[in-house]
Amino acid sequence: MSLESVRAFFSQQAADISVIETEASSATVTLAAEAHGVDPAQIAKTICVRVGDRVMLVVASGTARLDNRKSKDVLGGKPRMLDAEEVVAATSHPVGGVCPFGLPTPLPIYCDVSLKRFDVVVPAAGAINAAVRISPDRMAELVDAEWVDICQ
Repeated sequence: MSLESVRAFFSQQAADISVIETEASSATVTLAAEAHGVDPAQIAKTICVRVGDRVMLVVASGTARLDNRKSKDVLGGKPRMLDAEEVVAATSHPVGGVCPFGLPTPLPIYCDVSLKRFDVVVPAAGAINAAVRISPDRMAELVDAEWVDICQ
């Protein structure tokens, strides 16, 4: 269902963007960078977190790490990563394929400024072997994300 929901999202919102499926797993930043021939920093990793009762997605450069102080200030509390079952329940995407596209219900989405240095980034696309190539600004626009500075 997850890969299909991402395909449906792009067919409705951005038909010019194709989902790229690879033989190799791209479930980690390192594997994704190898599979797509890009620098690990160019992978747009999506982290599913909870602050209080709110579940949200943070999309950041593959080599960036959440900064506790910045995150707490911007998100209104300390973000806690969801476990694998909670991630699937919130996004319909498996860990390693989590992305801001094709979600079953809208979630707040934050894109970290660490992505802005690239013309093209490679976020997952709902499966551990699927991704898209997209500009960071277009990705943020398509998913109605807010740009934030919350990573180191």
